[in-house]
Amino acid sequence: MYGLLKQWDKYLGDFSASEVWLPHRYEEHSHNCYTYALTFINCVLAAQGKKQMNKNEFTERFVIPQTRKASKYITVYQEIAENYFYIVDHPDQPKNNSEGDSLLQ
Repeated sequence: MYGLLKQWDKYLGDFSASEVWLPHRYEEHSHNCYTYALTFINCVLAAQGKKQMNKNEFTERFVIPQTRKASKYITVYQEIAENYFYIVDHPDQPKNNSEGDSLLQ
């Protein structure tokens, strides 16, 4: 995997240069940024000999968990903004090194 990371920019550049992804081929529902990203990921998976993902599998495994996490942060922000709360460390509690982790768990 490390070897792949070192070449990531080259793979992405080559993939993007394909005629398939020219701007005039954009189609809102079937040929968009989501399909671009998923197609690229599937190309990388295929190069590694791994099973490719469909839209539903990719969404359930990667998009939804990140969306849920973002939603938690948005909810905290909205509560702070609406109620003028702020958070400070309690002087008697030891400091937690993982920023923000304990806040949303």
